[in-house]
Amino acid sequence: MTDTCTSLTVHGLHGRLAGPFNLAVESGECVALSGPSGVGKSLLLRMIADLEPARGRVELDGTDRDRMPAPVFRRQVTYVAADAGWWADIVAEHMAYPDRARALLPQLGLADALFEAPVATLSTGQRQRLALVRAISQEPRFLLLDEPTSALDPEATARVEVLLARLREQGTGLLVVTHDAAQAARIATRRLRMTPGGLEDETP
Repeated sequence: MTDTCTSLTVHGLHGRLAGPFNLAVESGECVALSGPSGVGKSLLLRMIADLEPARGRVELDGTDRDRMPAPVFRRQVTYVAADAGWWADIVAEHMAYPDRARALLPQLGLADALFEAPVATLSTGQRQRLALVRAISQEPRFLLLDEPTSALDPEATARVEVLLARLREQGTGLLVVTHDAAQAARIATRRLRMTPGGLEDETP
């Protein structure tokens, strides 16, 4: 993680079905994003991560995303889908930083044995937490999280929220899509609601 103040800014970002959006997330901040299903919340995260075609600008510390190699940007600004993809048979094969990843397992209530488990044997909740482990172990500056606790029970959800708070303290910026208003109230420093016309500030 980094203690250096950084910013992720979005200027007029829009795709064929959503936008334009303007947004800034600072290091150590958690912005919760809510809104009705189908309005484009997941699409916004994917456009920021350069995983969907879009017009407009995304900047990291004032540097245009298009001036960076895509893998470099995505390592610093990492997107985690609600149902993340898995491309190899064993969990460990997905971890670029296995020592860091293993150290995160107990924080999310995951047994060390899962590291060598076949992905096909995992529950939906285990896959969701392991996708977080995979992303966090890369030590990104910003995390774009799409419903990160949607498949989790209350105890596992609480563990994720504690870990996200710790990441914030260490300087990671978070943009989190959640339909859970109570969760947004617990974790967010700022709350936005997406409408067909853009983003509205709902911070109390």
